[in-house]
Amino acid sequence: MLMVAETPFLSIVFPAYNEELRLPDTLTSTLAFTSSLTYPCEIVIAENGSNDRTLAIAHDFAAENPGIKVLHIEQAGKGRAVQAGMLAAAGQYRFICDVDLSMPITEIPRFLPPQTTEADIVIASREAPGSIRYDEPYYRHFIGRIFNNLVRLMILPQLQDTQCGFKCFTAQAVEKLFPLVTIPGWTFDVEVMAIAFRSGYRVKELAIPWYYHPHSKVRVLRDSWRMARDLVDIRSKLHRGTYGV
Repeated sequence: MLMVAETPFLSIVFPAYNEELRLPDTLTSTLAFTSSLTYPCEIVIAENGSNDRTLAIAHDFAAENPGIKVLHIEQAGKGRAVQAGMLAAAGQYRFICDVDLSMPITEIPRFLPPQTTEADIVIASREAPGSIRYDEPYYRHFIGRIFNNLVRLMILPQLQDTQCGFKCFTAQAVEKLFPLVTIPGWTFDVEVMAIAFRSGYRVKELAIPWYYHPHSKVRVLRDSWRMARDLVDIRSKLHRGTYGV
């Protein structure tokens, strides 16, 4: 059982949309992992717009574990869910975690002190030297690299991989950055990292092992076009000073 702590050292934030099949195993694995740690943790499930039993499953787990917090956001959109979850979390470090656990949950301590120091934000990278991809179809990797190259060309030349769904922020960085996020969908990662660099935060990319899961929520053709439009919008906002940084 995950016990509630007044001030958690670590918050693990799961955005969850139609995850009734994966959420039970993911929460079971995460609870087993957090029970092995020496510092207090909480789990935040930010369910948004699901039309299956995701919310009910989340509440069932929370009823048995006081350290699980459940949010319900009416509208779909990963950016909305992550923003709400990160701002509702209370941890000194707040970790965004995809429900599919394509990065093993046991990798999380690598993002935290003492294993990683002198960084305000640590993001998982499938492109940094030492990273390994398992079972990913070539076409998905190819399309992902096209998008990442666009991000580097237009907004963030500093980063190799903005879209991996595992990122750790200090509480101070969360409270500064996430109120400024405006993108409700997949491209929120680019926006929050762009604001972070403009604000002078120290960012580190961390190579990880990453396992492809075929039931991804991303629809390549539809979402790629939408994400490309988001990049134009983010770049325009940066030039206009919309974020105030």
